[in-house]
Amino acid sequence: MTRASGTQGVTLSTEGLPGWLDPVVRAAETVQPRQLSRFLPPEDGAGRQSAVLILFGEGERGPQLLLMERASSLRSHAGQPSFPGGALDPQDGDPEGDGPLRAALREAEEETGLDPSGVQLFGVLPRLYIPVSGFVVTPVLAWWREPSPVGVVDPNETARVFTVPVADLTDPAHRATAVHPSGHSGPAFLVESALVWGFTAGIIDRLLHYAGWERPWDRDRRVPLDWRS
Repeated sequence: MTRASGTQGVTLSTEGLPGWLDPVVRAAETVQPRQLSRFLPPEDGAGRQSAVLILFGEGERGPQLLLMERASSLRSHAGQPSFPGGALDPQDGDPEGDGPLRAALREAEEETGLDPSGVQLFGVLPRLYIPVSGFVVTPVLAWWREPSPVGVVDPNETARVFTVPVADLTDPAHRATAVHPSGHSGPAFLVESALVWGFTAGIIDRLLHYAGWERPWDRDRRVPLDWRS
């Protein structure tokens, strides 16, 4: 399937993807918003439109995901591991159309130095909401068809850029439930010297589940979060 997505050559295509991504493609085509999160965009249209790039690549240990750690000086989600992404800019175009696709690629390039020409967008998940920051987020799925060097572009925004093998994300030894001082709890991953939690961990958790990659893990293993988180 190839679907043209307007100007600037932005397209969604599942052609030529590696076979191991088939379950992710199927999940993206069938998953419903409430299967991903209980936090959905406000019905009144409030919230700042944004997008994240969920980029699957292939490394020495097989399938992997690209993540970054936000700078500790940022106002929102400081110090948290996350997918590359951010708010839509006017030049990204229609938030109801191709805007999120362009924003996800643009932000990934700005934050990690990723070369967008080597990235194949193949799916979009339902829009979700992050109440603490007021962002309405479109998760954009992509295949790193032609890997390019990545790293910190602006230390004021990004502390580090790293990849995580999917095998580590599915390993029960790396999984836990993060508990916020507010009482909220959710899935977490202890990988690459980082604690991935919150919105990013929630998306990874649901993708692993609906792709059929999830392995049984101890949900009673709890990791307390710092009160400043």
